[in-house]
Amino acid sequence: MPAPADDPHHRLPPCPRTPNCVSSEATRPDQRMEPIPFSGEPAFALARLARIVEEMPGGRVRRRGELWLHAEFRTRWLRFVDDVDLVVDPEAGVVRFRSASRLGRRDFGVNRRRMEELRRRFEAGDEG
Repeated sequence: MPAPADDPHHRLPPCPRTPNCVSSEATRPDQRMEPIPFSGEPAFALARLARIVEEMPGGRVRRRGELWLHAEFRTRWLRFVDDVDLVVDPEAGVVRFRSASRLGRRDFGVNRRRMEELRRRFEAGDEG
């Protein structure tokens, strides 16, 4: 997957029609999640997100720019890889995101739960 540009207006790739993706930019209600609000410096928000990703089970930051990061999460039992892209939008004061399974048709809610957990940790200031 190509890395997002260092542009806060960069659009993330759309979710496929399969039910294994969630995004703050999705138009389908079953795939849509609200972006994550933040305040303060964008670099600080991105650094916190990177630490949270690395602390979450199976999470690893693979690429990072000034306003974005791309992470991979490897599932525990079948070792599937899911891709997560986070874009810090300083003008809107939000982090836009997309989390999707690379393979398969269904994810049984894994991507949604992951992004809910990431949001919870970010909003709570919890990185572990």
